[in-house]
Amino acid sequence: MISIYWFKMSNYLAVFWPSSDARCTMAEHFHLNTPLLESVRMSRRVGTTVYLKMENSQPSGSFKIRGIGHLCRQLARQSKGVVCSSGGNAGMAAAYVARKMGLPATIVVPSSSPRMVIQRLQDEGAAVKIIGKVWDDANAEALRLAETEGLTYVPPFDHPLLWQGHATMIAEAAASLGPSVRPGAVVVSVGGGGLLCGVVQGLKDLGWTDVPIVAMETVGADCFNAAVRAGRTVTLDDITSEAKCLGAKTVCKQAFEYSQCSELTIISELVTDQQALHAVETFLDEERVLVEMACGAALAAVYTGLIRRLQDEGRLPTPLGPLLVIVCGGCSVDMEQLSDLRNKLRT
Repeated sequence: MISIYWFKMSNYLAVFWPSSDARCTMAEHFHLNTPLLESVRMSRRVGTTVYLKMENSQPSGSFKIRGIGHLCRQLARQSKGVVCSSGGNAGMAAAYVARKMGLPATIVVPSSSPRMVIQRLQDEGAAVKIIGKVWDDANAEALRLAETEGLTYVPPFDHPLLWQGHATMIAEAAASLGPSVRPGAVVVSVGGGGLLCGVVQGLKDLGWTDVPIVAMETVGADCFNAAVRAGRTVTLDDITSEAKCLGAKTVCKQAFEYSQCSELTIISELVTDQQALHAVETFLDEERVLVEMACGAALAAVYTGLIRRLQDEGRLPTPLGPLLVIVCGGCSVDMEQLSDLRNKLRT
């Protein structure tokens, strides 16, 4: 029997028939085939159809489960346990997958991680260690634990198996759009670069390397943009953005190399924390979905008029085909956290 799922929100109505992949058992993969929804209000703002790939509906709350689930199935079957460094989303995915596989999980988080994230990790059965101020500090401890305790290290963004897993969202989007439709552009948030690499991999798999990618970061968590401007990977002095889940000081090498590839068009853009927060609030008001600041960076490409500016500058085509926005989601937000962000960024 095939179940049919209806998703009704304020500005769109979609029916979702699970594909054969979506009907696979958890033993085959851990992620869901997420809905692709058309947003009427966002489409009006941009002047073209906007489709939202709703990765916020994954079991762990974000796209991270795609790559981490794929990696763990390949590398952690006979493991003593897994260890992951994360400001939230990768850790949640690793903890969820480990629980499903019956493995112990240790998640190392920086002190900037919200209390709610730590509680959710513990609810998944993970042991949580708080180390350092930023992700890079936590990652050093995770690597040490992997070496000294014989645990399988689960990187949050820098591994080919992760990118292969993340690429499945592009294949799903293509199946939902149908054989006669391809995106005019893809909008994606960038932290360490894992999602960007997965999107590129997915576009390559489909022969869509001519589809431009708009790579969004916040000021103060902009390691990819800094690398693009410098022409080499660079390490930020600190993470000053409130979008902590974008908070890698150095983007992965593969993401930078893609930015230099003549066969690809990757447009690196920045928004302020205030713009990302406004995007989160507008998305909540208009679409009835709460996402974190890292996801707000991608949404801000629509809400700030950046897409139209890129068209005016000739960096995106006019007219523009359907805009595919990856709603990467995020577990590190609730109404209390949203209120805290408002107080920090508007005082």
